[in-house]
Amino acid sequence: MKPPSPLPMGEPILLVFASRNADKIAELRHALAGLPLSVRGAADIPGVPEVEETGATLAENALLKARAVAAATGALALADDTGLEVDALGGAPGVASARFAGPEQDYARNLALLLERMRRVPDGERGARFRTVVAIRFPEGREVLAEGVCEGRILRARRGSGGFGYDPLFWLPVRGKTFAEMSLEEKNLVSHRGRAMRAARVELEAYLEARS
Repeated sequence: MKPPSPLPMGEPILLVFASRNADKIAELRHALAGLPLSVRGAADIPGVPEVEETGATLAENALLKARAVAAATGALALADDTGLEVDALGGAPGVASARFAGPEQDYARNLALLLERMRRVPDGERGARFRTVVAIRFPEGREVLAEGVCEGRILRARRGSGGFGYDPLFWLPVRGKTFAEMSLEEKNLVSHRGRAMRAARVELEAYLEARS
């Protein structure tokens, strides 16, 4: 895929990402490369609160976080929420994916619990998808949502050492590998977050062009 053409560079505009997850921030910076934006995580800006994800949907949680960042900073704000939807578990863990094994975000415990819950599920019934919703809150108060979905299957054992979260168990038939076996560039081409961010990037490009 041809990389998007960069916009003319001026003074970078601050974009605050409502996350303290270094893995997510790295993916976001890669997805927004070439735009005149100074991307900072929530931990980089004093006064940005921790936001409790009390929404019933991914979109509600993303909006909660984007609004909180915008209120605390007055800056362009972006947030995302991602869920793993496993067919054999009735769509779980879904909106609770980060806290599947308990209130603390713990990749290893979440993976172990998923493996245990899926232990007796036949190979033909292990379909799943990642879903990401990105929320952008512009300084004037306008809000935009973008969604990305990626279909795959849950493996019986971890594969790969890259990525994060459920990546070592999420296998993409079209690629013949897990997210954890992909480079960041390859993952962003096909992933749920990459797809959501390409849609979000269009909105950000329009905003930046209107300001130029």
